Amino acid sequence: MTPETPETPQALAETIAESFNGRHTLDKLLNIEFISIGPGTATMKMPITVDLVNVYGSTHGGAVFALADAVFAYACNSQNVVTVASGCSIEYLAPSFPGDVLTATATFQGGRGRQGIYDIMITNQDDKLIATFRGKSHATKQTVLGEPPHE
Repeated sequence: MTPETPETPQALAETIAESFNGRHTLDKLLNIEFISIGPGTATMKMPITVDLVNVYGSTHGGAVFALADAVFAYACNSQNVVTVASGCSIEYLAPSFPGDVLTATATFQGGRGRQGIYDIMITNQDDKLIATFRGKSHATKQTVLGEPPHE
């Protein structure tokens, strides 16, 4: 390990999150806030405003999807391997509305080779399940921090 490489998987994940924070324009536009990260996991939250609703007054599905996709990106890149989405699906289970705060938590479920599966649970401030998202990731041969991946 080089002097610049964090010594633990947790420290590495936190360094990667710091390198991501503030770089994602859509995250900033939607007021998505980074909460926590660990190897293969991440949590973010997003306040729902009137700007994020659909014609029926509930949160637009695209905003919920964007939150899930953002936390998926943090979780699947948390081990210093540039990882991209190769597929994803979302199930909307309950509506949310302006004034709600949605929290998305991503968890690595498993994988093989360069493929990984992550499940994201999106809840409101009352822990009501709003949506579930499953992301399939593909790891590249590049590193996030430009250093060898943490083994």
